[in-house]
Amino acid sequence: MKKIGLLFLSLIQFSCTGEAQKKINGVSVVASREKIAQNHVDEVIKVYANSAAIMPFGFIRDINSPQIIFDTDRQWFGETKRGAKQYIKLLKKNGIAVMLKPQIWVWRGEFTGTIVMNSEAEWKQLEETYDKFILTYAALAEETKIPVLCIGTELEKFVENRPEYWKDLIQRIRTIYKGKLTYAANWDEYKRTPFWGELDYIGIDAYFPLSESTMPSVEELKEGWKPWKEKIAEISKTNNKPVLFTEFGYRSMDYTAKKPWLVDRNDENVNLKAQANATKAIFETFWNETWFAGGYVWKWFIQHEKSGGENDNRFTPQNKPAQQIIVDHYKMYEH
Repeated sequence: MKKIGLLFLSLIQFSCTGEAQKKINGVSVVASREKIAQNHVDEVIKVYANSAAIMPFGFIRDINSPQIIFDTDRQWFGETKRGAKQYIKLLKKNGIAVMLKPQIWVWRGEFTGTIVMNSEAEWKQLEETYDKFILTYAALAEETKIPVLCIGTELEKFVENRPEYWKDLIQRIRTIYKGKLTYAANWDEYKRTPFWGELDYIGIDAYFPLSESTMPSVEELKEGWKPWKEKIAEISKTNNKPVLFTEFGYRSMDYTAKKPWLVDRNDENVNLKAQANATKAIFETFWNETWFAGGYVWKWFIQHEKSGGENDNRFTPQNKPAQQIIVDHYKMYEH
């Protein structure tokens, strides 16, 4: 009997260890004007990604507008429901899982976290139009049987002002979609998100400031992660939920880890090494943690051969040294 007990315990430990190694190794696929083709998916496979975030879009005129416009003929193919479905179908055919991550774009690129209405009536209108937007994609997620749906991205003021709406929305989504749910909180928002207990993953867009150096080393960046990692681990423990980096990535430029969220068209010098170092540091900091589920690199264009490269200071790691860092680490967790 004692031997059987020890064997059972060993099997449990082996199972848990194996489970801890299964990470979501994802890329955030940018919606394109065109359909995704097999040669596009082949490039995703080459970096050993086992998951892809697909991002259809809804549009808002300004941060005080309650009307979300989505799934129209004026949008790019990949931004629509039809496009998202086509992307999902081909990725699944190739054994790549999908997180569907419908997002809002505010005209002129204003930050979605500042969306706020001026009256109760307008809040109600926003809730009604967000219902239509997200429930449309919840139905698509269920139809296509994908494993993860992200219910919103960086909508802090909307969440802060309407917490009961969000809790109710989560329950309504669950009547439609049977997979796992997350929400993509901005790096400085996640501690205040009130509904982690209702979801399956604590989702964080991981643009934490780590260093003010022009070209920080891997060790400097790992040191910069320490205080943030403690806080992230604590919220995972408190809520008994794994953490998923719904977005992570760095620009290939000087000072890449000073304000990693910057999307402006600045003229900072291209710095491929800084991007590679920051990418390596995040893998070495998080991927071995049992409470950490994985993440999605920001961002990946389907026209791989035309993307990134040595003269590009933007986020994509494509055709840059950071791409090889991703290959090396994702391959370690291949299943």
